[in-house]
Amino acid sequence: MKKEWMALAVASALLPGAALAGTAADMQALADKSGCFSCHGMQSKLVGPGFAEVAAKYKGDSQAAERLAKKIREGGKGAWGRIPMPPHGSLAEDDAKKLAEWVLSAS
Repeated sequence: MKKEWMALAVASALLPGAALAGTAADMQALADKSGCFSCHGMQSKLVGPGFAEVAAKYKGDSQAAERLAKKIREGGKGAWGRIPMPPHGSLAEDDAKKLAEWVLSAS
């Protein structure tokens, strides 16, 4: 019985990482479909900052995902320079939050 519990505990610990890895391709596809890669690279700046730069800037900020999701939908200006980020208001709030969390996990 102890071995079964241990196996269950190990499997449970691995599932969140597996789920995240399983959604990485979905998130990249959503970012591509939403036009994110027109201005952002994964690692480096294009027009706007690279996702890894965004993740580094907001590392440890527990409210970052909420604020970034709002910025994705409403647009923004001034945080990274003169060029404003256009709004993506047609993107569902849930999708914007998932994208924000995905961007914040970039490294």
